[in-house]
Amino acid sequence: GGLGMNAIPAPVAANGIVYAMTGYQAPKLMAIRLGGKGDITGSDLVLWSTTRDNAYVPSPVLHDNRLYVVRDGGFLSSYNATTGTPYYRAVRLPVGHTFKSSPVGVNGKLYLASEQDDVFVVKMGDTPDVLAVNTLEDQVFVASPAIVDGEIFLRGASTLFCVSDRRQP
Repeated sequence: GGLGMNAIPAPVAANGIVYAMTGYQAPKLMAIRLGGKGDITGSDLVLWSTTRDNAYVPSPVLHDNRLYVVRDGGFLSSYNATTGTPYYRAVRLPVGHTFKSSPVGVNGKLYLASEQDDVFVVKMGDTPDVLAVNTLEDQVFVASPAIVDGEIFLRGASTLFCVSDRRQP
């Protein structure tokens, strides 16, 4: 018990802890130690929780004991995955957008595709340093970016993009 309605974000897990989140009515993010049985509500298996700045649709990214969450309006938060202590909370990206796609983390960077043409690249760490804002006009990104063999695939409203530094023959 304890999660709100519409559990849309996918849970993520590492080191015997699962992170589950809801962001609609009665939003909550919970860090739960695996291995319990039955109803664990209120037990010491719930390591920490927060009701602030949770995503409605996008799943969180867990990397290097940090949990990254993006919510509508373009607000990014990062938490210590063990303690729940925020590194930063509800920092607005340079342009306020809505997000349905989940961020993807690779090589120390988060890739966040918005519903309003822009794909943000943010450095992971103690502060949300925006490295780039890439605009692909007239695109609505609802699907999460996919990264394969150094190439980034972005599915827009009408186009599939492949971003790569490889030259085609």
